Amino acid sequence: MNIFQSIILGIIQGLTEFIPVSSTAHLLILQKILGIPASDAMFSYLIIVQLGTMLSLVVFFWKDLVNLVKAFFAKPFSTPENSLGWYIIIATIPALIFGYLLKSTVETLFKTPLVEACIRLLITAVVLTLAEWLGKRNRSLRKMKWLDAVLIGIAQVIAIFPGASRSGTTIGAGMARGFDRTAAARFAFLMSVPVMLAAGGYQSLDLFKMTGLSSFLPALAVGFVVAALIGWLAVRWLLGYLSKNSLYIFAIYCGIAGVICLVFALI
Repeated sequence: MNIFQSIILGIIQGLTEFIPVSSTAHLLILQKILGIPASDAMFSYLIIVQLGTMLSLVVFFWKDLVNLVKAFFAKPFSTPENSLGWYIIIATIPALIFGYLLKSTVETLFKTPLVEACIRLLITAVVLTLAEWLGKRNRSLRKMKWLDAVLIGIAQVIAIFPGASRSGTTIGAGMARGFDRTAAARFAFLMSVPVMLAAGGYQSLDLFKMTGLSSFLPALAVGFVVAALIGWLAVRWLLGYLSKNSLYIFAIYCGIAGVICLVFALI
């Protein structure tokens, strides 16, 4: 992978990590278009570049995260901020467990980029459509209960295996539980911080064992920085968009893109 390819991948990662259209699917499609072979190094790149978008998330929600950390040391579930912090932990547990258990299976799927992209896009289209169709969208995060956190956390596992948009599945699950779009998106983004940090940190251990690491690091660093900058803009745009608009446009896009990927995979 060269620097130019990494810049393109970083832009797409930043744009699509939070917009519910599956960043991984788009990176896999681009990987195929740019002629980058599937490999352990590429799998590591796809995971670690997500840390760039995680950085943008931390910067964007800096005040929220600081308040959550401060409130966490109070009596459990004694304040809205403390409760939200515990619900994020509860929702994170399923993804951490299954992400670890399914790591080798997910790596195998990434060996067939177009097939995996097709799966992620089509599942995302279904999830977003059901969320808009079934969701009542009349609850705020202050009304969240432990069962909501568990179910949203389980939905996040779908993003790992068989694969879908992480933001799409978690926002969709939140809306299916009755939360309004902005509240569902805010919780989805906040709960993604520990999951993305854990995945990136764990994959970094394998990266340091990789041969030819020194030649790979410049491209990885460029992708990381680009993804962080574009990711911040994407979060800001999406939260404003969801306050007034539905998810149907993203569902339609994912459906069309998924069918196109399926056709090319079969060909």
